[in-house]
Amino acid sequence: MYTKAELEQFVEQAKQYARYGKVADYIPALGKADPNDLSIAIYLPDGNVIDAGDTTHKVTLQSISKIIALALVLMDRGEQEVFRKVGMEPTGDPFNSIAKLEEIQPAKPLNPMINAGALAVTHMIAGASVAERFERLLQFVRKLSGNPTISYSEEVARSEFETAFLNRSLCYFLKQHGIINEDVEELMDLYTKQCAIEMTCIDLARIGLVFAMDGCDPFTDEQMMPLDVARICKTFMVTCGMYNASGEFAIKVGIPAKSGVSGGILAAVP
Repeated sequence: MYTKAELEQFVEQAKQYARYGKVADYIPALGKADPNDLSIAIYLPDGNVIDAGDTTHKVTLQSISKIIALALVLMDRGEQEVFRKVGMEPTGDPFNSIAKLEEIQPAKPLNPMINAGALAVTHMIAGASVAERFERLLQFVRKLSGNPTISYSEEVARSEFETAFLNRSLCYFLKQHGIINEDVEELMDLYTKQCAIEMTCIDLARIGLVFAMDGCDPFTDEQMMPLDVARICKTFMVTCGMYNASGEFAIKVGIPAKSGVSGGILAAVP
């Protein structure tokens, strides 16, 4: 196991690569992020945490939220219903591409990690209203992380809602083909709030630990999700979690992981 000193060295090494990247400025609120705000945390089953960098800094989940929403919806709807509307196969296309939706008959998103699939999954969160559905998701996130204070960034949610033109296009395409049947603006409201849930890397590592333990909280022995749900989620993290870099990541790193455009990565070491 790595020591804190080794993690601190890794963070410093990673900073030299930050200048080659670019923050996600197509979402204006995310464009304000400092690319040098790097941190890492490893949550161990015995409760110890090894971390480095500014671990008090919060980051919005963005696409990392897709794996959590998938777990909730699999428990809400069951495997058969979920995969009737969303496929299971990886794709080499960009995460926000609409191309494969036009090629596959009957039309449905290839997997739950690309945006079209994630929107279909969020659509299936059970609840009578957007507020109730978001509250259920937020409470699930709080439970997984062990942090009852986790909330969402209203600024980021609003910024995404106002600029989510391509995601709206995906929603209308999905609605045309019967994958979703709710008001598009309501779904976008729910989805952008989902993506704007924010937490520290220690909170995120705690969620990763639950997935690594096949859905069981090692500190309370509570099964937070069925074993098969945790395994389905980790499988998608391996095959689709890093989008068109998933294959390379699986070979070079070799653990289930899910990225987000805010800069976060959730990983689970089985």
